[in-house]
Amino acid sequence: MTFIVAEIGINHNGSLDIAKKLIDIAVSSGCDAVKFQKRTVEKVYSKEVLDSPRESPWGKTTREQKLGLEFSIKDYQIIDRYCKKKKIQWYLSCWDIDSQIQMRKFKTKYNKVASAMLIHEKLLNTIAEEKKYTFISTGMSTMKEIEKAVKIFRKHKCEFELMHSHSSYPMKLNEANLRVIQTLKKKFKCNVGYSGHETAGYLVSVAAVLLGATSIERHITLDRTMYGSDQAASLEPPGLFRLVSDIRLLDQILGDGKKRIWDSELPAMKKLREILV
Repeated sequence: MTFIVAEIGINHNGSLDIAKKLIDIAVSSGCDAVKFQKRTVEKVYSKEVLDSPRESPWGKTTREQKLGLEFSIKDYQIIDRYCKKKKIQWYLSCWDIDSQIQMRKFKTKYNKVASAMLIHEKLLNTIAEEKKYTFISTGMSTMKEIEKAVKIFRKHKCEFELMHSHSSYPMKLNEANLRVIQTLKKKFKCNVGYSGHETAGYLVSVAAVLLGATSIERHITLDRTMYGSDQAASLEPPGLFRLVSDIRLLDQILGDGKKRIWDSELPAMKKLREILV
């Protein structure tokens, strides 16, 4: 069955109340997990970037904006308890080593490598050492860079799944290139999912399943007009419900690939073939 992840990311806008509402939507729709992002802002971004002007609900600099979008350890303790109560898995993509080590205390089942971090070899080693099943996004990456990442996870004997992705927000449909799912699967002999950032509803994600994607990750939001760079490329609740419903139906339709005679075919076989026996 396709593993479906509701990417909350930073669409909570620093609000635990919004985060809980998004978790509730993911649970109600039938998603398998929700995902967040964690950064040590001063380590991920340069001082020049952080000091640059940027209007946001939290101030007039990029630093204030980035810090406003970050949850604290205490916040994640609340999220951890809430997800356990709601019986849904949660995990994160950590963008630096300090964040990755900090988050170990929550003992989440999965890890995630963001596309931006695929070439951060020290971080990849830190993640792979944990030996948790890890989803690795491959946006803006060459095959050679993906190969290096795969080697790190295989060196640590850490199970992983590549995710075909495109790192523009939103993605142009003519750049989706979903056949890369099959290319990655053939080259690396592993499961391959799809992490989407398109505005065109959920058709691309459904098509990805048809092409063999074993997981689907989509950003979700309460309202695409809310503040935030990821909101426009996110699914609102009705879209998420349709996405999950259609993928679950596709899982049934696609089956397991084993040819068999179904019990429901036996009456027709008796009626239509008995003359040939």
